Amino acid sequence: FNKPEWYLTQVLMWIGNHAKFLDDKIQPILDKAGSSVNARLEFSRALVMLILEKLAADIPCLLYDDTLFSHLVDEVLLFERELYSVHGYLSSFPSCMHILSEESSFQRWLAVEKKFALQKMDSMLSSEAAWISQYKDITDVDEMKVPDCAETFMTLLLVITDRYKNLPSASRKLQFLGLQKELVDDFRIRLTQVMKEETRASLGFRYCAILNAVNYIATVLADWADNV
Repeated sequence: FNKPEWYLTQVLMWIGNHAKFLDDKIQPILDKAGSSVNARLEFSRALVMLILEKLAADIPCLLYDDTLFSHLVDEVLLFERELYSVHGYLSSFPSCMHILSEESSFQRWLAVEKKFALQKMDSMLSSEAAWISQYKDITDVDEMKVPDCAETFMTLLLVITDRYKNLPSASRKLQFLGLQKELVDDFRIRLTQVMKEETRASLGFRYCAILNAVNYIATVLADWADNV
C-alpha cells in the first residue's frame, strides 16, 4: 500500500490499451442492440470501482503516516487528472475524490496539507532570496517589485486550490478555503513580525519589500474574488 502509483498506473494502462478494442469491436455490438452504454466509459468505471475498494482498504493503514498519506493523495490527484483529461472519464461517475472526502480521510488530508504548507512558509521566509524579486533585472515585468516570498506564497495558495477543486462536495471545498484563509492570516502575522524588526529603517530595503509583498497579495486576492 506504500506504492499506490503501481496499481493506479496499471489501471490507466489497461484503460488506454483496451480503448481501441472497446471502440472498434464492443461498441458497435452495443449500438446495434440499441443500447446507450458507452463501452469504454463502462470499462473505465468498473476499473475505478476496483481502485476505490483498494483505497478504502489502504487508507486506514496510512492515516498516521504523514509522508505515506501525502504521497497517496499526490498519486491519486495525478491519476484523476489523467483519467479525466486523457480518457474522458465523466464527473458524474464514482471517483477517488469521493473516498478522500470521507470524514477520516478528509480531516487527515486537511491536516497534512496544513503541515506541509506551514513548512513551506518557514522555508520561503528563511531563504536568503526571500525579500528579493525574481525579476529585479527585468523592468517591464517587475512593476510591483514583488519579493520572492510573496510570489511563492501565492503560488502555494494556487497549488492548494488546484488540489481540492475537484472535490465533489462544496462544503469540503469551503473547509479547504478555510485552511487557505488561515494560511493568509499566518503569513500576515509573519510579515508583521519581520516589519517590527525593521521599524527603525522604514525606508530600508526589507521594509519596502514587505510593503510590496502586502500590496501584491492584496491585488492578487482581489483578482481571485470572482473565482467561485
